[in-house]
Amino acid sequence: MPQVPLRVWSNENWERIRRGYASRGMDEKWNVFTEGEVVFLHRSWTGRGIYAATFAPVDDGGRRIVRAVVERDPKRYRGTDDDYDCVMLELVISAIVLGEPAADLRARLVDVTRREPGSADAPAELVQHSALGLRSDS
Repeated sequence: MPQVPLRVWSNENWERIRRGYASRGMDEKWNVFTEGEVVFLHRSWTGRGIYAATFAPVDDGGRRIVRAVVERDPKRYRGTDDDYDCVMLELVISAIVLGEPAADLRARLVDVTRREPGSADAPAELVQHSALGLRSDS
């Protein structure tokens, strides 16, 4: 990925990220697991790996993503927008794994999605549910 989230996650966040996340029902769309320093994000229904993000320690504490890859085979993942993927990677970790409200990331996801042809009027709730499987108030 040419763009990666700039956020520095605290050491406590990193411990929670390392434990991963398993979807608990049909409405949840992501499974997340870690092997060493790499966090893998897979779609829960298909099991397909979409993102792999390598984390590294930061001098002042915490960790940040230093490298990430995204699936670009159109048979496996239709995404081609670097901005969308950067936001989505951070949003899945923040909102789903860590359970943060992530209102700013949710708004950015909606904005990026609405740039796509035919999506300019997409309701925010629909965009978020389609991508995350979570309601905006969850």
